[in-house]
Amino acid sequence: MTADQVCLTFNAGSSTLKIGVFDIGGGRARPIGKGKIDFGEAGVALRYAIGSEAFERKLSGDHESGFGEVVEETLDTLLPRLAGATLEIAAHRVVHGGLRFRGAARLDGDVVRQIEDMVPLAPLHQPQALKVIHALRELRPDLLQTASFDTAFHATQQDIVRRLAIPRDLHDAGLRRYGFHGLSYKFIAGKLEEIDPKVAAAKVVAAHLGSGASLCAMEGGASRDCSMGFSALDGIPMATRPGWLDPGAILYLLRERAPEIGEIENFLYHRCGLLGVSGISGDTRELLQSAAPEAKEAIDLFCFRIAGEIGRMAVTLGGVDAVVFTAGIGENQPEVRRRVCAHLKWTGLELDEARNRAGETVIGTPLSRIKAFIIPTDEEQVLANEALPFLGNPG
Repeated sequence: MTADQVCLTFNAGSSTLKIGVFDIGGGRARPIGKGKIDFGEAGVALRYAIGSEAFERKLSGDHESGFGEVVEETLDTLLPRLAGATLEIAAHRVVHGGLRFRGAARLDGDVVRQIEDMVPLAPLHQPQALKVIHALRELRPDLLQTASFDTAFHATQQDIVRRLAIPRDLHDAGLRRYGFHGLSYKFIAGKLEEIDPKVAAAKVVAAHLGSGASLCAMEGGASRDCSMGFSALDGIPMATRPGWLDPGAILYLLRERAPEIGEIENFLYHRCGLLGVSGISGDTRELLQSAAPEAKEAIDLFCFRIAGEIGRMAVTLGGVDAVVFTAGIGENQPEVRRRVCAHLKWTGLELDEARNRAGETVIGTPLSRIKAFIIPTDEEQVLANEALPFLGNPG
């Protein structure tokens, strides 16, 4: 695979690092490769594909003290496969942009410090992105780097949607609903415009269903509401996160069960959600295959809450014209889609069972009052697209 100019994108999760490789010649970002590092495995390895060829390389670094080595080995592995291409820019997904960032930003010292200041707002994800940013700044100090923020897409929401019922000074200081998975929703909004411009201009609820899961209400391609609020713990149940939880339950835990903040944080991020309900797994694939009643209950709760959130978002939008399923679960698990849609029959949504099982783009029947779609998301493409303008105007 040959390219003259390359953009690398870095999408750092809590235990994974996804990498996109883009040819940026001609002023557009064209995907030519991808890679993934899973730090949860015993033996860290980079699995990647350039064009039609797939490879794997064991890495000597690790998730903690040797992270700089991981990034260095990744560059040393990927770039030679591109036949002398020049790495022009690196683009990073950063979960939280607070009130400061409403779009992508060039990563100079001041911007990096502001991202560091927001670590308490996203303690699970923000530090991981910063690890990659710092490693690249040390390895390639002259390399142009940009950040795209998951919260930025939701800056179009009205204040009443973002407000919590707390004292005004706390709201003004930043304690409010932000919304996340914004890069995914931005991609879905653009893709829906290509598939059905009339629907894209209407009232749409997109469901980003993965190990982290949320829903977004969009009108005319702009965010109007999101199930995730102040943090990525809010909204619908997830693999190991509870979603909405009565604050009184947390007060009870602090008093009676887990008086240390660290214990509560671990409980909320790693022991709840589908894993907590089932006691088996947070992976919907395993739960759907299990005959245990606890597994069925976890899936039932997941689908029930998704449908309930769509109902809530109908209030924000003043109705719903279409539902979009995306991300790992949303794109690949017809049974989850079927159960969610079964709860929404009252809206006039009619699911075409055959199309749903086949994973077609349009999965509603011709008579369905609400349209239903499956649209694969691509956060890496958004990262590359948002980085390109900085090449011509690095300031």
